[in-house]
Amino acid sequence: MTSKMARDTDLAASAQRPLRALRGFVCEQGGVVPQDGGAAFTLLRPVTASVPVLISVPHAGRQYPAAILQQMRRPATDALMLEDRLIDSVAQEVAEATGATLLLAEAPRAMIDLNRSPDDVDWEMVERGKKAPLHSARNHRARSGLGLVPRRLARTGEIWTTRLSAEELAMRIAQIHTPYHSVLGRLLADMHTGWGAALLIDLHSMPPLGQQSGQLAPAGYVLGDRFGASCAAAISSFALQQLEKFRRVAHNLPYAGGYVLDRHGQPRRNIHALQLEVCRSLYLDASMTNLGARHSAVARELAAVISALAAEVEWLGRSQVQAAE
Repeated sequence: MTSKMARDTDLAASAQRPLRALRGFVCEQGGVVPQDGGAAFTLLRPVTASVPVLISVPHAGRQYPAAILQQMRRPATDALMLEDRLIDSVAQEVAEATGATLLLAEAPRAMIDLNRSPDDVDWEMVERGKKAPLHSARNHRARSGLGLVPRRLARTGEIWTTRLSAEELAMRIAQIHTPYHSVLGRLLADMHTGWGAALLIDLHSMPPLGQQSGQLAPAGYVLGDRFGASCAAAISSFALQQLEKFRRVAHNLPYAGGYVLDRHGQPRRNIHALQLEVCRSLYLDASMTNLGARHSAVARELAAVISALAAEVEWLGRSQVQAAE
């Protein structure tokens, strides 16, 4: 076996997520990973809903079809750089501790980025692609190489050895992207119906940030709300206050949120959406590939924050219902 094949095999073997048996939760799966047949996402839902909070983890997927690994120039390197490595394991602990509903991507970001618009495509990487200009308003992320299907990484360059067929792109959208966001939207609507309010936490992880001039330490968390467009200011401010009890937090910079917040955050309807980036050095080991000794401590921090937010959102929902009456 060649070294490249060995690396590909190791990556495929590590794709199987060790799902925890969450007490009081039911597990459902949906969507389909093309070329593999596995589920595109997993939903962990409490049997008895107790909080109006949904945690989504769109970059958690590690279900790599063999054909995808073979088409990648550096699968062992680039796949890990694209993943929010093992933040789903932290999310499972948080969900169990808080009673929040949890939606985990199984399809990898290398295949399709669930935090990008279906229009955000670099058509130059698609066979028989549209003749749309690359510099259009609909594909601003694609220009950086990280559109709906990632094309290049700043540190390593081009990801793929071949172009993507238009048929394969359409299949990924139909079987992964569309059902994921349909389920996400339905869950939030159900929460809003039951509580009068709902909160989406779109959970991500980030490489360690550089220390800025005058700072005692770089931020361990970054909270994004699309500069106020996806969440009420009172909820965002409360979230910042809760996070700052544990470590330094940045707000909207360098990450303000993406398509998930744009599509699902509706603060005027009392459906609020926040993106939370967690520094990987907080919960991973020194290699940034495996869980570190502090991952459960980080999960407890986030559980405390989300429990406080859940109470705030539940109170907000009751207030809105009483005002309407």
